Amino acid sequence: MANRLAQSTSPYLLQHADNPVDWREWGADAFAEARRRDVPVLLSVGYAACHWCHVMAHESFEDAEVAEVVNANFVAVKVDREERPDVDAVYMNATTALTGHGGWPMTCVLTPDGDPFFAGTYFPRQQFLALLANVTTVWTEQRADVVASGAHIAEQLREMTSPGVSAAITPEALAGAVTTLRQHYDLARGGFGGAPKFPPSMVLAFLVRHHARTGDADALAMARRTCEAMARGGIYDQLAGGFARYAVDADWVVPHFEKMLYDNTQLLRVYAHLWRATGDPWARRIACETADFIVRDLGTAEGGFASALDADTVVDGASVEGATYVWTPAQLVEILGADAGARAAELLSVTDNGTFEHGSSTLQLRTDPDDSAWWAQTRAQLLSARMARPQPARDDKVVTSWNGLAIAGLADVGILLERPDYVDAAVRCAEFVVARHVVDGRLRRASRDSVVGAAAGVADDHGNLAEGLLALHQATGDPRWLAEAGSILDVALEHFRDADGVVHDTADDAEQLFTRPRSQADNAEPSGVSSLAGAWLTYAALTGSTHHREAADTSLASVGALASRDPRFAGWALAVAEAAVTGPLQVAIVGDGPVAEAMLATARASTSPGLVIARGAPDSPGQPLLEARPLVGGESTAYVCRGFVCDAPVTDLDGLAAALGLERQA
Repeated sequence: MANRLAQSTSPYLLQHADNPVDWREWGADAFAEARRRDVPVLLSVGYAACHWCHVMAHESFEDAEVAEVVNANFVAVKVDREERPDVDAVYMNATTALTGHGGWPMTCVLTPDGDPFFAGTYFPRQQFLALLANVTTVWTEQRADVVASGAHIAEQLREMTSPGVSAAITPEALAGAVTTLRQHYDLARGGFGGAPKFPPSMVLAFLVRHHARTGDADALAMARRTCEAMARGGIYDQLAGGFARYAVDADWVVPHFEKMLYDNTQLLRVYAHLWRATGDPWARRIACETADFIVRDLGTAEGGFASALDADTVVDGASVEGATYVWTPAQLVEILGADAGARAAELLSVTDNGTFEHGSSTLQLRTDPDDSAWWAQTRAQLLSARMARPQPARDDKVVTSWNGLAIAGLADVGILLERPDYVDAAVRCAEFVVARHVVDGRLRRASRDSVVGAAAGVADDHGNLAEGLLALHQATGDPRWLAEAGSILDVALEHFRDADGVVHDTADDAEQLFTRPRSQADNAEPSGVSSLAGAWLTYAALTGSTHHREAADTSLASVGALASRDPRFAGWALAVAEAAVTGPLQVAIVGDGPVAEAMLATARASTSPGLVIARGAPDSPGQPLLEARPLVGGESTAYVCRGFVCDAPVTDLDGLAAALGLERQA
């Protein structure tokens, strides 16, 4: 039977559209049906690229016996966590509170009022059937206890989201965060902690910024070693570029093969900024290859970027994790010939025993090839052969937040690495998202095939999109993007920040769940509060708005205790705090032509965390940094300002470099 998911804009929900389980989308109708039938709600939350979500789907949700039990005793609701992060957040809090751990697929049982009274993650088929039977019995025979338990759990979770004590993130706190990170740093392999290892994108951004502000060589060394270890390991796609979600081992050898937009957009920016700080050629290469992967493999016809490539590949009707990506020595020989195949196997750590499963190996590049031309040709041959294999599915929904991260990353990398094609891709993305995802002045969360979904944008959609638009404004000089960012940030001030200055993940007029989510931690992407803090701070530096600066400072202070206690989960907040502590370094360049372009390149060489750049003609409308800043002697002129207090204007590159504290290179 076809269920009610067939018209969804979510690829994950569409994967379940033909299940015998009578799924419904999240909404008031589902809970009304549960009240009418007097049954609990079975909530299943996952996402399209999730391996274990696929496993549970095949084992249970495609099974007729399981479907019969579910349909008879529950109202079944399926949620894409990437489309409804608010629903995911509140019930993941319940899951971790009740079980001590979380993950996806998430399986919860709710009262018809939405209160959770059971929560878990993946269940094999027989355990799932036993769970359904037990819940049905308890619901039927111990209803009062179940309802009371659900109400109690909901109340406890509401108390958990109450604001804590504010603590400013001071220079001393930032130094302390580096010290704490050093205690968890894996000196031998890079990264923090043991297996599984996730790319610590935002922590790396913080460490690079901390070094820029303080000169702390240890902070830079941790970032540099981690970035190189990831780039040379199997977690990085040595043929097509881009990073997998995480490595299952401590050496970054074997990835969980899904490739997420949000990981790659953040890492793209980290590697470009690391190259700016160090000049390491491998960092530049990884930034470009990752940008190429994003544009080529995740780009959509409308100009946005798809969410992910799946971990699994369907081979002969069965889902096989990593099948597209792994190799044996014999396969390399088949493609390249005996000598070149053996040479490639040695270079890429492809062994007879294998580093993955069934004698196959992931590809690593532990050392640079001694013949770059040979490697370029070999890489192209292997990628062409790999493209002939079955390919992983693509989750092609366009998520506002992650596309904002993509705009920021592509704009930065395009400018720093002199790749205007990346900036063009960022512009196309911004034009699409602003045109389609803003409906009646308010952001929506996602679209697919140009059809925007009903889910409202959450805090990080506003923060990350504004971050991207502000980066694009600085890359292009187009005041439109500054204005668009300002409109988005003003909506966030009005609807996501309460009277006490507390930032919530959902708007004050959004659907009310059993608790209003308020996440502080930066996990796979910046939290709502840290993303907004960063965008408010940059907007304040570009416009002089004290209101936005105050919102940024208050928001940073709200996560100060977490940042000091566990900096691994406050990476972006710490990176933003580095910019706040540094203070804005505003560079306004008026004029055009070769001198103005050279001035822009000089300004962009600055690693200052507080750097913002405005460019254009004197008194360009919509750009406060250019107001009352004329050409000097009719020549292109740079104004270097700190907090809107400016040095004397300069008309030569040496003077600009000196004002920025840079060493000029002839």
